[in-house]
Amino acid sequence: MNVGAKREILADSPLFDNLLPAELGMLADLFSVRDYRAGEVVFHEGDVGDCLYVVAEGEVEVLQKGASGALTPIVTLRPPHFFGEMSLIDKEYRSATVRARTEAKLLQLANENLHSFAKNYRNGFTWVVVNIAKVLSSRLRETNKRLAAKL
Repeated sequence: MNVGAKREILADSPLFDNLLPAELGMLADLFSVRDYRAGEVVFHEGDVGDCLYVVAEGEVEVLQKGASGALTPIVTLRPPHFFGEMSLIDKEYRSATVRARTEAKLLQLANENLHSFAKNYRNGFTWVVVNIAKVLSSRLRETNKRLAAKL
C-alpha cells in the first residue's frame, strides 16, 4: 500500500480530524501496513501496548475476558475505526484482545513514530490527542448507556 492510499484512509479516520495535508502526509509515511488472516490475534488483553492501529480493510473484533475467563465480543470495528490508542496515552497494559474477524489490513503506528510526528508537528499532535479524547469520551458514554440499560 503506497503513502497516498494510506493518507486517504487516515483522512477518513476521526483520529486525524483537523490535520493539515502535510501532517497527514507525514503520518501516512510513519504508519506500517500489517495483514491479518481471519481469526488471527492482533494483540491480547494484558499485553504491553506500544502502538495503535487504524482499520484499512476488513473487520476486527474487540473481546474481553469474562468472569469465567471466556472471551466475550464487545464491538466489531471496520474502516476507518482505530484501536490500541489507550496504551499510548496511559502506558498501561492492553485492556482487551483484538482479533481479525475477516481478513484485515491494518495500519500500525508505533509509539516512537508518534513521538517523531509530535516533534515535527506540535499542533497536529495536539489534534491527534484531542481526537483520541473525543473518541474515548464517546465510547465511555456508550458504555454507560449500555450499563444503565441493564439495570
